[in-house]
Parts: sequence; C-alpha cells; structure tokens
Amino acid sequence: MEHEIYISREKTGLGHNNSAALIKKAIKMTLAAEKINVPCLISVMLTDDEGIRAVNRDFRGVDSATDVLSFPLNELKPGEFDPSACEKDLDTGLMLLGDMVISVPRCERQGEEFGHGYEREIQYLTVHSILHLLGYDHMDEGEMKKQMRSREKDIMGDE
Repeated sequence: MEHEIYISREKTGLGHNNSAALIKKAIKMTLAAEKINVPCLISVMLTDDEGIRAVNRDFRGVDSATDVLSFPLNELKPGEFDPSACEKDLDTGLMLLGDMVISVPRCERQGEEFGHGYEREIQYLTVHSILHLLGYDHMDEGEMKKQMRSREKDIMGDE
C-alpha cells in the first residue's frame, strides 16, 4: 500500500533539505499507528508566517499566524477510521484525507524554543495535523484534548 503525499513550497527556499522526507515519515508513522490500511492522499504546503496568516484569515476568519493548519475533507471519529466515510479520488481510488499548511519559520523557532530542534518539531506538527485529519481535536480542555495528546505522545515515542 502506497500513500500519495504531495508537498509544495509556497516560496522558494522554505524548509530544510530533509523537510519533505521528515514530513512523509511522520505521515506514514501516524497512518500506521492509526491502523489506516488503505492508500490515502494528503497534501502539505510549506509556507512562512505571512502565508499561513493569509490562509488562516481566508479560510478560518482568524487574522494571525500559527504553526500548522489542518483542513480535513471528512468527518471522522478519532481512532475509528472508516474508509466508507471518506471522499475518494475516482481516478486513483485513494482516500482523500485533507490538506495541511505548515509555517517553516514558526517551526524553526518552536524547535529552538522547546529545545528539541527543527526536525522533531516538523514531525510533531505533522503528526498533530494528521490526527486532525483523522477526526481528533483539542478545542476543549477535556477528554478530547487528552485523547489527542496521548496519541501524539504514543506516535512520537514520548514518555
């Protein structure tokens, strides 16, 4: 089974040489951890703070930059992936999970601020975003947030 992962850079020079490989690894790791056994399609756009602010403003009505945005195409239940509930590409048969946007400069700053570096931060943001595409959320401070944080830790191998 081969997932299709499209990574684009909004502007040249964004990201490190290994950004695409790190993102793909994190996506595949998350899908495997969630026991997704059908080929999926995901697109990722790398941008800067200005670019993610524009996307956030245009699509969510929030006029501020952030680290990552997720745009799920399906309404899924966390931990209960159901291919029949997913949009499907009629030409390829791939399950369309959605899109993510990552601010590379924010990722670099956060990696430094948290003391674990760019590579770990971009993988964490990718895992976080894929979980959103799979129905996980953290908008409240209750069980949903605990569930999502627990999955992030499990997938990232954190204690």
